Amino acid sequence: MIEVPAVAITLAKQFEGFHRVPKFDPERRAHPYICPAGYWTIGYGHLCDPKHPPITAAEAEVYLSRDLITSLNATLRYCPVLATGPENRLAAIVDFTLNLGAGRLQTSTLRRRVNQRDWANAAQELRRWVYGGGKVLPGLVTRRQAEVLLLQA
Repeated sequence: MIEVPAVAITLAKQFEGFHRVPKFDPERRAHPYICPAGYWTIGYGHLCDPKHPPITAAEAEVYLSRDLITSLNATLRYCPVLATGPENRLAAIVDFTLNLGAGRLQTSTLRRRVNQRDWANAAQELRRWVYGGGKVLPGLVTRRQAEVLLLQA
């Protein structure tokens, strides 16, 4: 059984962050918020209902763990070549899948390039996924660059 690479966990925490902890909450819980792409989110980028109750950092870790397992399974389903390659490549695509969803990976040219083991063009494809809400988001540019570095390692 392949486990979620530690680097994927680190990337997700770094780029998703434990967000939206209001100053008025003495328990320092995360509250739902709308991400730059327009989705209701809580904790480390977990999609949620706008009425989701606030969560602790520990609860956010549980959500993140489950979301990463889902992303890992989807990544391996759509990019089986990553099961036997370097762990950093798997981590890069798991992070991409966590961020954008399995549907985006499934229908992407990125998927085709990965399965062809065309790492240079896969890196170029990753760099294209930097839009949120119709705008280039600097955080996504930075995240994609981190994934590119892992993909080419």
